Amino acid sequence: MRERLSKAPLDRMRNIKPANTRAAADAAEHELLFTRVFDAPRSLVFRAWIEPEQVAQWWGPQGFSVVFIEMDVRPGGTWRKCMRSPEGNDYWRRGLYREVVEPERLVFTYISDDPHSDPDHETLVTVTFAEHGAKTLVTFRQTGFKSAASRDSHQGGWTSCMERFADYLAHAK
Repeated sequence: MRERLSKAPLDRMRNIKPANTRAAADAAEHELLFTRVFDAPRSLVFRAWIEPEQVAQWWGPQGFSVVFIEMDVRPGGTWRKCMRSPEGNDYWRRGLYREVVEPERLVFTYISDDPHSDPDHETLVTVTFAEHGAKTLVTFRQTGFKSAASRDSHQGGWTSCMERFADYLAHAK
């Protein structure tokens, strides 16, 4: 009897089908996720994300400049910025802050206001800031992309932006 009971659960486990990998792949296609450790204390890193005069120094791909920025950093507050490319093209972005938990977390919507983009398409950005010794671990998640191509274009922009952010923090200490 004892042997029979111990085998029954194993037999049932053999019949379990693997998780739906297609659903997991679809979810990954609509999400951008990365982490990075910055050589600065959490309070400094967080402030660099919420103070317009600091954000204007680093938010945008390398070679771009921020020519306009407004930020009302509070739940329900809005933000809007214009980045100018090296070729002189302007790229407008805007959103709404959903959560602001200093110095731990920012959650905001992200909408492109460019004529060539989908102005009604909104993604959600969640940035968390964790102490990592004297450094800061930033976890960045952007969800709601309509396609992998859209996600990938944002990945290139944010990767370049994070390089600028690291350079900015190195000089801001």
